[in-house]
Amino acid sequence: MSTARTALETEEHQALRAAVAALGKRYGRDYMTTVIREGKHTDELWAEAAKLGYLGVNLPEEYGGGGGGMAELSIVLEELGAAGSPLLMMIVSPAICGTVIARFGTEEQKRTWLPGLADGSLTMAFGITEPDAGSNSHRITTTARRDGDDWVLTGRKVFVSGVDIADATLIVGRTEDARSGKLKPCLFIVPREAPGFGRNQIDMELHAPEQQFELVLDDVRLPTNALVGDEDAGLLQLFAGLNPERIMTAAFAIGMGRFALSRAVEYARTRQVWKEPIGSHQAIAHPLATAHIDLELSRLMMQKAARLYDEGDDIGAGEAANMAKYAAGEACVKAVDQAVHTLGGNGLTREYGLASLITASRVARIAPVSREMILNYVSHQSLGLPKSY
Repeated sequence: MSTARTALETEEHQALRAAVAALGKRYGRDYMTTVIREGKHTDELWAEAAKLGYLGVNLPEEYGGGGGGMAELSIVLEELGAAGSPLLMMIVSPAICGTVIARFGTEEQKRTWLPGLADGSLTMAFGITEPDAGSNSHRITTTARRDGDDWVLTGRKVFVSGVDIADATLIVGRTEDARSGKLKPCLFIVPREAPGFGRNQIDMELHAPEQQFELVLDDVRLPTNALVGDEDAGLLQLFAGLNPERIMTAAFAIGMGRFALSRAVEYARTRQVWKEPIGSHQAIAHPLATAHIDLELSRLMMQKAARLYDEGDDIGAGEAANMAKYAAGEACVKAVDQAVHTLGGNGLTREYGLASLITASRVARIAPVSREMILNYVSHQSLGLPKSY
């Protein structure tokens, strides 16, 4: 499929896109489905992507990264997804956790974590969602209290990806402000084997190499240096991680949508029921063209969000990142649905690899924040309309 994206990208970005696409092609959807079927992890692809410098392309050069930003990292995830083999933990480990530590971590935290996150030898998960809080971060009940020089964390988290393969989890908790008595968000690095840090796998219909977990923090004792950044800058630090999460979720969705669309277009070009291939009929061709347009528009907003974020415009990036995530989620679901419909019964077979995407594509609409909450954000922040809550 032809695309206009190269006109807006630097030669370096075009070269990165082509190189990652070649890597993804060597693995592809068959690799991913085999990994899922055998209950394994994408260790081989993760290791090769790391060796080539793709996993840490957004992290500072002085700590082993590529010195780029979200613009580069989103290209990597999008192209791997377009090849049928996306790496979900890229959203969490280098994008959220790596970014937060690079921007706000102490020198010791940066030296401890960033080189490993960049070369793939270390992985971090991210825990923010709670059973009773949902999208309302003000209802987070995981608390951190001081006990001498230590922090003690208590609470629960749900839908935390990849905790079983992560060396540590960046946990969003709340501490009491000594001046106001109000609780404020803070981020803590919790090692996987920390006493009192329990996990239970959630039984999901979603078929993916990365499993989902519920976490229980039962008086998890952490040293002072487990706190990331300034205790008084919690919200700033939190959103420094959430904006990359939305940008990368958009990349994940766009890649998935492109993969599904490419399968459908290939099928429509060759599948013959009457005299001409079915792709010659407008009832088949037009919905696929619409899906392509929607994916291209989503990428433009993702690129805008990545650029604003990389330039340090957190407020502007927040709006664009939310819009990109919304647009990409919608485009992905529609592209997958149309792809399956184009293939008819074949769209539901394992051979063509599209049926499992029906469930997977919904993730981009739901996580990390629902489309309704994004519409709330745009209503309030962009349009200035009053809140209903």
